[in-house]
Amino acid sequence: MAAALDIFQALADPSRLRIVALLRAMELSVGELAQVLGQSQPRVSRHVKILADAGLTERRKEGSWVFVALGDPARVAPVLAALDAWGEERETAADAARLAAVRADRAAAAAGWFETHAGEWDAIRSLHIAEDQVEAAMIRALEDQPIGRLIDIGTGTGRMIELFAARATHALGIDRSSEMLRLARAKIGQQGLANAELRQADLYALPMADGAADVAIIHHVLHFAQQPGAAIAEAARVLGPGGRLLIADFAPHDREELRAKDAHTRLGFSDAQIETWFASAGLRPARVDTLEGGELTVKLWLARKHGAPLREVKAA
Repeated sequence: MAAALDIFQALADPSRLRIVALLRAMELSVGELAQVLGQSQPRVSRHVKILADAGLTERRKEGSWVFVALGDPARVAPVLAALDAWGEERETAADAARLAAVRADRAAAAAGWFETHAGEWDAIRSLHIAEDQVEAAMIRALEDQPIGRLIDIGTGTGRMIELFAARATHALGIDRSSEMLRLARAKIGQQGLANAELRQADLYALPMADGAADVAIIHHVLHFAQQPGAAIAEAARVLGPGGRLLIADFAPHDREELRAKDAHTRLGFSDAQIETWFASAGLRPARVDTLEGGELTVKLWLARKHGAPLREVKAA
C-alpha cells in the first residue's frame, strides 16, 4: 500500500506526468527536460527527485550533466499501462515539438564534433580494412543465435548499439567519456532504439550484475586498456553461462606513433595473448577471424563462457 501511495502521489502533478511521457520516448538530461517543459532546472530537479523517490525514474550523473531515465520496468510498466488505458498521455503536441528540437540539438552537436575530428578518424581507418567489412564480419560471428541482453563496452559513438540493438532484447552501452555518450545519444535518438540505454562507467567496473548479459562486445577499445586481461575478466563476469564475448582489435603491429598520437597503450594483440586472458576469465575460444587489407590487420576473437558446450574454433 505504501508503494502505491508513493507512486500516485508522485504522479499527482501535470509536470511529472509530462516528464514520464517524455522519458518514454528517450532518456533526457535535467537541462533538456527543463527546455521541453519550459521550466527552470531547479524546479525540474525537484519533480525528478519526487519521481525517483517513488521508483519511477533513475538519475545518472555524467560529468556536470544529470541524465534521467524511467525506473525499474517492473515498477513502471503497470503505471504506463494504466495511463494508456485511461488516455492520460500528457505529451502534448508542444512537448513533442520541443522534444524534436532537443533531438536536433543533439544531432547538430554530434555533426560538429565529427566534422572537427573527422581527419583523426579517417587517418586511423585508412590503415586497415574498411569498417563496413569489419562490421559485416562481426555480424557473421554473432548470427548463429539471438543477441539477447547486450552490453557494448566502450561504446564510443554508439555504433555497435546501432548495429545490434534491433536483434537484442536490451542493449546497454557504457563509456567513461561523457562527451562520447552525448554523441551516442544523438545517434541512438535518431534511430529510435527504445530498447537501448547508455551509462557512464569504467570497463573495469561494469554497471551490471553477475551473469546479467548474453553478449558483450569490445570493439576497438582493448588497445587503449592498461590492463586488457582485467577488462576481459570483467566482461566475462557479467556474462551468463554460455554467454558470448566478441572482441574486435588489431593484430600485433609496429606503428609506434599511435602510442603518442592516439593514446594506444597496446600495439595489437596475438591470438596467444587473447586466449590466455580468455582462459583466465573462464571463457572458451569459439572463433577467430583475420581481416587483412591494410597496414593494420584487424582480428575478431569470439569466446563463450563456461556452461555451454565447447564449439570448434573456426579461423578465417
